[in-house]
Amino acid sequence: MTDEEPSELRASDADRERVAEQLRDAVAEGRLDMEEFEERLEATYKARTYGELTPITRDLPAAGVGAPPVSMIKQTAPSGSWAERIVGGDGSSSWAVAIMAGFQRKGRWTVPKRFNSFAFWGGGEIDLREAYFADREVVVNCVAIMGGMNVVVPPGVEVVVRGIGVMGGFDHREEGVPGEPGAPRVIVTGFAFWGGVGVERKLTRAERLRLKEQRRQEKLERRAARKELPGSGSHGRDGRDTLDELDDVYDTAREALEEHRDLARERHEERRERHAQRHELHRERREARREDRDRRRHRD
Repeated sequence: MTDEEPSELRASDADRERVAEQLRDAVAEGRLDMEEFEERLEATYKARTYGELTPITRDLPAAGVGAPPVSMIKQTAPSGSWAERIVGGDGSSSWAVAIMAGFQRKGRWTVPKRFNSFAFWGGGEIDLREAYFADREVVVNCVAIMGGMNVVVPPGVEVVVRGIGVMGGFDHREEGVPGEPGAPRVIVTGFAFWGGVGVERKLTRAERLRLKEQRRQEKLERRAARKELPGSGSHGRDGRDTLDELDDVYDTAREALEEHRDLARERHEERRERHAQRHELHRERREARREDRDRRRHRD
């Protein structure tokens, strides 16, 4: 018989017993559980040819052959990578409700596989920019009745919007932007009636400051490179000075625009928070008056 036996050849009892012994070793080593072992052992004794025996142990190391080494040291994901932010588990918050009030989920929280939110005559903000994710694909379900919600995602995340609006709507502007490798996928779904669900992509304030510092360093490097360019006389200096001035004007205008946008966002968030606080205060007062009326009614 050759080293490479044709699959059509009939297997002997000794061949089947060798395979069974290999399966027993695999159970002892923890490579197979008992259910898998019983299924494969039954297939072994039913096998009639080498072709039927071969697949039974294809994923097991042969006798006398050591398994590839396994590192027992947990390899940490690079800091700030998407792999570091997909942590598994159940999530730190799975729902939010706003009735004539508001809610926020922001900062370093863990988004579950499905996050449910409801707003009635109120609003909410679901900010995922600094969040961790329980899974590579998460669902944010938003139900807005005469209210509104806003979902904020960081750059690099793929967004899919599947919500239904009746006299309201869901924002689809961030759809179609490919996600970065390893980044989570956020599916925004739900229902909006006389309300809306916005979806926007924004950088964190820390990231904006980092980019601002990066642009400043690039500007300094450009100036240093221009000063090293060959030139003679005042004409070369005047040209470099003009480019420096244009750089300053451009950067000043861009920074002013960014600051204006940041200020507008902050004021909008402050107004929304004040509005939510007023609603909550009115609700508490109504409940207090109702409880007071109930107490008086019981006394009478």
